[in-house]
Amino acid sequence: MERRDASSTNADWMSQLPEELWGTPLWDLAIPGSHDSMSYCLDTHSPVLGSESFMLQFLDRLAPCIVRPCVYRWATTQEALSTMAVWLEQHQKEVVILSCSHFYLLTDSEHQALVCYITQLFKDKLCPPQETPYLSQCWDLGQQVIISYDDETILHQHKQLWPKIPYWYADSADPKEVISYLEERQKAQGRAAHFFTSGLNLTEDTAVVVCNPCLTMRKLTMKSFSLLLDWVEKQTPGPNQTAVNIICGDFVGLNHFASVVIGLNKKLLKTESHR
Repeated sequence: MERRDASSTNADWMSQLPEELWGTPLWDLAIPGSHDSMSYCLDTHSPVLGSESFMLQFLDRLAPCIVRPCVYRWATTQEALSTMAVWLEQHQKEVVILSCSHFYLLTDSEHQALVCYITQLFKDKLCPPQETPYLSQCWDLGQQVIISYDDETILHQHKQLWPKIPYWYADSADPKEVISYLEERQKAQGRAAHFFTSGLNLTEDTAVVVCNPCLTMRKLTMKSFSLLLDWVEKQTPGPNQTAVNIICGDFVGLNHFASVVIGLNKKLLKTESHR
């Protein structure tokens, strides 16, 4: 499979898909995502002003899919979401999936304020969960944003929100164990009916930190990416039980991760031609 340079843009990859795939449900496409897209919000000492340029670089260089932002305070998330709204105006055939989870210290009123802000910001661009989203329909309706919200109480109060997107996560620092988990656990149980995520992110446990005091998460991830991407290249999207949908990792802007995931959709063309 051709590997494009990491610096090449994938900002308009959905609109560049072959027409044969415009009627494919989004959960049957291969979609690249980032596990750490808003994790800067967890650092109360970090400058939030840096989020705007980060989000622009993420959206333009990787892909229009933001997965699992960690929300520390809803107010600190506003700059990044506003930047996303501006980006969507510039790329009106791209769809963003935003999975809100890991809410830290949010009160009920802050949950309500966050959802209110999201719905007012995106308005008619929101794609509700009552529909099966596929590209041509989203384009016709002007829908560009799918919001998954990992809080059952809030979810029942706001019909525009999608339920939690299952995230398959090995919780290991060993890339071989991550791959084994995805192969044995995820594929044995079968894919979810709608959106689901295969997590390639690694986790440093106490033993790894103690034995490798100079090994940062970034170094650990980059050392493992070749093996992880080899696994990605062998995957196929689609409705089958062993298919992939959203594939997520850390530091995905530093390599050709997004291009490899997007390239998997070419395999669907072969499937379509045999029908």
